[in-house]
Order: sequence, then structure tokens, then C-alpha cells
Amino acid sequence: MSSDGTPAVRVENLERRFGKFVAVDRISFEVAAGEIFGFLGPNGAGKSTTIRMLTGLLRPSGGTGRVGGMDIRTQGEAIKTIIGYMSQKFSLYEDLTVEENLDFYGGIYRIPPEKKASRKAWALEMAGLVGREKRLTRELASGWRQRLALGAAIMHEPRILFLDEPTSGVDPISRRNFWILIRTLAHQGVTVFVTTHYMDEAEYCDRLALIYRGRLIALGTPDELKRDQMPEDVLEAAVDRPVDALEVLAAEPVVRGVALFGAVLHVVVAHAAEDGPTVRARLDGAGIRVERLEKIPPSLEDVFVSLIEAHDRAGARSDKDIRAEARSEKDIRAGGRTEG
Repeated sequence: MSSDGTPAVRVENLERRFGKFVAVDRISFEVAAGEIFGFLGPNGAGKSTTIRMLTGLLRPSGGTGRVGGMDIRTQGEAIKTIIGYMSQKFSLYEDLTVEENLDFYGGIYRIPPEKKASRKAWALEMAGLVGREKRLTRELASGWRQRLALGAAIMHEPRILFLDEPTSGVDPISRRNFWILIRTLAHQGVTVFVTTHYMDEAEYCDRLALIYRGRLIALGTPDELKRDQMPEDVLEAAVDRPVDALEVLAAEPVVRGVALFGAVLHVVVAHAAEDGPTVRARLDGAGIRVERLEKIPPSLEDVFVSLIEAHDRAGARSDKDIRAEARSEKDIRAGGRTEG
């Protein structure tokens, strides 16, 4: 919340349709001022569509939203003056130098002439590009270009920063350095709304919203999600043939989910003490050597996979019920015609 208690972002039943396709399906959440809010989900889940609505680039099909206290439907232009936006696609001009890009964005954001020089110097320092002002942007490594894009997005000192998968395609060291910058901004009071599909990045967020197929399926801090949204136990299995073990365990009734995590398997079961021996016996029976099998705390990825699988199972049941109801109705109608 801001000093007056107003959320930086508030969304209620926000929806976006493209014809019959529902990209964002009646989602609701709030983001407090100064918070790093992660919007987590796979590609195509509706993350970018949500950001485009919040930044005034796309009109909602339904629901309401406010950014900085302003209505996303009627005050889009005013909202753009208080936010920074770094899109998923690299947004700088590669044929311009570092300095020319910053000058260009300084003009776009209408930074007063008396502040432009100091803000450009700040952006160069923040991005670690002092001494590289005359370099063409296309000649920079991806990590430097990413930091330059962030500098350009916040030259005008926005209260709220929207980052749409900002580290996609960037090496791990550059990703870590980028998140150091994000946390620094948040400590200075900037609200950061960031979309990602990297689970390690999600751990850096104060709170997370998990979105899947346009629907919000979980909301909370990383610790809350791991504690409250994962009722099952997770077993870590180190085996000599992990790919074969994956196939074997996928067919085991006590296993509710299994996935590869590097060279080991994470096996989701109802109760580790009761189901662990069954898992081991199934692997032994398939001739797979079990080097280690132990219960571990769930990771965010475990939680996310579990939630998605539960959502898909619920969807499959719903589809089955709809088909059954349709068949019943058809049978009733057929019976009625026969009796008539």
C-alpha cells in the first residue's frame, strides 16, 4: 500500500477475450507500493496480455483495474506518466548509440531539460555503461543491453515499473545482476511488477501470482505457496536411469506427479512414509538402481507443477461431466421422441 493505503495496482475480475479465446479469465489481485510482485506462468498463460492492459496498451474486455489509483480504462495516458515499462521484446534502437537511446527516451518521457543530464548520467552509472556511451547498442552483449533497457525505462523516475520477462535469453550471471538492480529499486520505494517463467527468479519476489491458461490459480509469498499450496510430500530420487524411472513412476498409482530436476527425480506422493517404500519397490522391480530416496521440502517448481496438474485434472473432469450431461440430455430427448 502507499502512504494513504492505496494499492499500487488493483485488479478485479479483469478479463480479455480475443474472439472466443479467453486470454485472461476474470483475475483479481492487489500489489502494494514498494512491493516486488511476480507474475509467474508458462508461455501463453496470459502474463503479457495482463501487463498490456495495466499499462494502457490493450483495453480490457471485462472487469476493472487501477494503477497508481487511476482507471486503466479511462486514464491510460495519465498512467503512462507514472510507470516504466520494459517489454519482453528488446525495445531499444540497435542502430543508435547507448547515449542516443537514452536521449531518445528522455525526450519520450518529457524529462525537463535541467534534469535530463543528471538522469542520463544516473542511468549510465546504474547500467554500468559509463565509458561506453558512444557504442552502438547492437554491439553490446545481451546483459548490457538489458541493463540499458532498464535504465531507459526508469529515467523519468516512475513510481511503478512493469517488466515483462526482462531476463529472457540472458545468461545466469546477467540475470542475477539484473535482480540486484530490481531489489535496489524496490528498496527505494519503486513498485515492481515482473512477469517470469523462471522459478529461481520467483524466489526473489515478495509475493507471487501463478497464472495458467488465463486463470489465477495461486497467490501468496513464496514461503506461503510452498507451505499452503503443496499438501502432498515430495521425494527426491537419485537413480541410475532417470529417464526410464520417469516412465516407470508415471504409471504407478501412488505417484501423483513426477518430473526430472537435473539428474534426479522429484516424485510427488500423498505421504512419504507410506508411499516411499512402494516407489522404491516399483523402481527395484523395473531393474532401476535407487541410490537415494528421501523426502525434501517442495520447491516453487514442485508447487507450480502440482497446481497445474491439479488444474488440468479438474478441467478434464469438468469436460467429462459436460460430455456426460450432453449424452444424458440426448438420451432423454431421444426417449421422449420415442414415447411420443
